[in-house]
Amino acid sequence: MSSSDELFQFPCDFPIKVMGRDGESFRSLTLAIVQRHAGPLAPERITERPSTKGNFVSMTYTIRAESRAQLDAIYQDLTASGVVLVAL
Repeated sequence: MSSSDELFQFPCDFPIKVMGRDGESFRSLTLAIVQRHAGPLAPERITERPSTKGNFVSMTYTIRAESRAQLDAIYQDLTASGVVLVAL
């Protein structure tokens, strides 16, 4: 086990939070990226929270993470998408 894997015991449930401009394209693109790496997500594993003024939205996708490499790939694709302002 490498030192980066010691923080997590895989597999585990892992929330991925992304923030961007509110719009259907943001939701569909981020969901597609997450599902490409983690498989289909049930609706109850997706939460959405709009910003106070409604210009931005944060989406939280709770996945079943299998490895640190899987998480790294998801975050890399999300940040490279051009629509994600912050990925946590």
